[in-house]
Amino acid sequence: MTDRTVTFPSRAAAAFVQEVKVRVAEYFERTHRSQKADWRMIARIVTSLSLLVVPYALILTGRFTAVEMLGLALVMGVGMAGVGFGVSHDALHGGLSSSNAVNYIFGLTFDLLGANGYMWKITHNVVHHTYTNIQGIDEDLEVSPLLRLSPRSEHRAIHRYQHLYAFATYSLSTIFWVFVKDYKYFLQKDIGPYQDKHHPWYEWTVLIVGKLVYYSWAIVVPLMVLTIPWWQTLIGYVAMNLTAGLILGVVFQLAHVVEGTDHPAPDGAGRMEHTWLAHEMMTTANFAPTDRLLTWYVGGLNHQIEHHLFPRMCSVHYPDIRPIVQDAARKYGIPYNEAPTLWSAIASHYRTLRKFGAGYRETGVPLMDPVTTPGSAVSAGV
Repeated sequence: MTDRTVTFPSRAAAAFVQEVKVRVAEYFERTHRSQKADWRMIARIVTSLSLLVVPYALILTGRFTAVEMLGLALVMGVGMAGVGFGVSHDALHGGLSSSNAVNYIFGLTFDLLGANGYMWKITHNVVHHTYTNIQGIDEDLEVSPLLRLSPRSEHRAIHRYQHLYAFATYSLSTIFWVFVKDYKYFLQKDIGPYQDKHHPWYEWTVLIVGKLVYYSWAIVVPLMVLTIPWWQTLIGYVAMNLTAGLILGVVFQLAHVVEGTDHPAPDGAGRMEHTWLAHEMMTTANFAPTDRLLTWYVGGLNHQIEHHLFPRMCSVHYPDIRPIVQDAARKYGIPYNEAPTLWSAIASHYRTLRKFGAGYRETGVPLMDPVTTPGSAVSAGV
C-alpha cells in the first residue's frame, strides 16, 4: 500500500497529448508497422547477446593469455550493458511483443545479468517513470549517499567533490546491484511511494534462483574451468562489472540529471504543478539522437523523451517518432530537452554534478490547482 501519494493535474498539455497520440498512431497506420519489435530488434537482440556470450565462451577455452582474457572481459562488460539496454529494458517494459509470455522470457535476461526484473519493474517502470526527478520518491536519485543528483537532496560536505568521483562511483553500480541492491529492496518495507510493500513468494524464488544462476556462470564456472590463479579470475570479473557499471550509470544519468531538466516538488498536499505528461517532458532529455550506432547500442535510450511518453513501444521506433514529438512540443510550447552529441550530454551532466555538489538548492514550491491521479497515463504512455 502507499500513503505518500503525489498527484498530477489533468489540465494543460491536453492538446499536445492529443496531437502526439493521433500523429503517432497515423504514422504506424501509414507505414503498416507494429509498435512492437521488428527485424531491427531481432538483429539487436542477436548482436547484443553475442557481445556477451562470444567473449565469455572464448575465455572459457583457456587458450588466451591473461592480458587477452582481460580484454575479453572488458568486451563482456560492454556486452552486459548492451543486453541490459537493448534486450532486457524493452522486454521488462512490455515493448518487445504483445505477448506477455514473450516479454517475460526475454525479461529474464535481466536476471541472467544478476539483476532482478521484478524489482526493476517496481523501481523503474512504476516509481521512476511516474515520479521522475521528484526527490524522496524517484529511486534513481538515491543511487548513493556519495552523490547529490537533485537540488532538493540533502547537501553534504563531500558532495562538493562529486564531479571528480561520480563516474568512478557509477562503475561500481552493477557490483552493488548483484550483491546488495536487490536484496536490500526486497527486505525494506518502503520503496518510493510504496509503504509496507510485500512481495509474492514466487518472486522471492525468482530472485534467489536468478542470483544463483548468475553467480554460477559469472564466478563459479570460470573458477572451475580456467587454470589461471583465482585472483586473475577475480580481476576479470571486476573489470567486466566496472565497464558495464560505468556505461549503464552514465547513460541513465544523461536522461534526467543534465542542464535544462527540472526537479519539481509537490506542494504540502502532494499536488504537482503540471500534468503528468508535461512533467515528463520537463524532467527528461534526449542526447545524440542522430547517432545511429549509439542508438543501436543503448537500445534507443538516447531517445528518453519518446521512451517516457511511450514506454511500452519497442525502442527501435523512437527515432522514427521523434520528429512528431519534437514538432508538437514546439507547436504547443512544451519543453523538449536535447543534447546534440554524447559528449555534450556528458559535459552537461558533469557541470550539473558540480552545480549540485556546490550546494545549489531549489526550494520554491508553488501552490497547485486541483488534480487527478495519473494512473492511466502511466500505464499507457501518452
